[in-house]
Amino acid sequence: MSTAATVAEHARQGIPAAIHRLGEYLAIPAISCDPAHHADVRTLAHRIAEDLRAFGMTEVEVLELEGALPSVAATLATAGSDKPTALIYGHLDLQPVKGEPWETPPHQPTRKGDRLYARGAADDMGGWVSHMAAMKAWKDHTGALPCNIKLFIEGEEEIGSPNLERFMDAFPARFEADVMVLTDCENPSVDVPGLTVSLRGLCEMELVVEALGADIHSGLWGNMVPDVSIGLVRLLDRLCDEDGRLRIGRVDVPEDWRQSVADLPPGPEAIAEGAHLLPGVPPLPLRGKPAAEWLWRQPALTIVSTTLPTIDRKKNALRTAASAILSIRVAPGQTPDALLAAISAELLRDPPFGLRVRVNALRGNGESWLYEPRGPAFEAADRAYTAAWGRPLVRVGIGGSIPFVALFGRRFSRLPLILNGVMDPATTAHGPNESLHLGVFEKAVVANVFLYDELGALSPAALQT
Repeated sequence: MSTAATVAEHARQGIPAAIHRLGEYLAIPAISCDPAHHADVRTLAHRIAEDLRAFGMTEVEVLELEGALPSVAATLATAGSDKPTALIYGHLDLQPVKGEPWETPPHQPTRKGDRLYARGAADDMGGWVSHMAAMKAWKDHTGALPCNIKLFIEGEEEIGSPNLERFMDAFPARFEADVMVLTDCENPSVDVPGLTVSLRGLCEMELVVEALGADIHSGLWGNMVPDVSIGLVRLLDRLCDEDGRLRIGRVDVPEDWRQSVADLPPGPEAIAEGAHLLPGVPPLPLRGKPAAEWLWRQPALTIVSTTLPTIDRKKNALRTAASAILSIRVAPGQTPDALLAAISAELLRDPPFGLRVRVNALRGNGESWLYEPRGPAFEAADRAYTAAWGRPLVRVGIGGSIPFVALFGRRFSRLPLILNGVMDPATTAHGPNESLHLGVFEKAVVANVFLYDELGALSPAALQT
């Protein structure tokens, strides 16, 4: 048995202790979007730093910048200067849980079957804790790692990483590496490991419809003047096809790529479970495209708010104006400006009922990203995952927007970026009852063990792309 295989077995034996540590972190409600929990973000950052020092990492520091929540950085350079350095990125902050129908306490980790339920269990605490477990196995068994490791654990990812580039500018040495492993992504299933190579971007626009100078009595003027609410609905309907999907700005994808993802999850059952579809409500029809294409490679539209009257504002009146905020997922390789321009042109064309229509582009918070994984680092990752999962990484996309990924891609374009994680279609990240599949967590830990060994066999120069 090779040294790496022996260490992997040691890592498996340490899984219960790793899950216990993970549970202690998850019990701290480090919700970055809520100022009431900013102290919890700092508490967790200092707790992680304390554990990393006790583990034997060096240069452990809680990094602070004015106006930003803290990040944690640490180094484990036991392999030697002739070995490559891998930067492991993760985030410690959480999404909010207020108002969500959780079946278990969201900040009290609860095991049910093969899943651990808690906010942040898979997004993203489980991702980078799997690296702590792998590092511990190597250090306990051999006293050193095959490659050098730097950790950077961010405290603001769930609010769009607004200060991450400031941290990169202020602490450049913390990001000096030969390869980067970014641990905030999803696997197609609990049996298929994913290497993320594309993300959709995200932008917003406001649609405003106006007709009157004041609200007027609907009984006196109905049938004689336009109803802005009906006009708003008609304009929104223009943007969608018969399935409710955005029909503007669709992109052509390579046919060989389409064929390569034709059999990938999620299937109808996984979609129904992961998206919490009510009984009898089917997923949207595929119309000749694989689910992966609709989810990863095509733009999408969501109406995130409107000024349409709510029940508590009910009155028999025709309103002066109506508006909606539209959230638009931008396909990989597509520019937000071009997509917004196409959508705006459709909305401004021939306004219904002669209404005044205007559109306002709002600031986006996520660039799209499309990546071609080539070179020794990805060959090493495939070998590592084959050893742990029984199959190499499958090249997948993510329909969501992860601002830090595009930032890393822009700042470190010469380096291999390995994007993986511990999420799966049933994780329900950002929603109620988020969970981590413990089998996926174990395979991630073991894959990390083999990945360090594979990277350590390469020279720093070999990893440059």
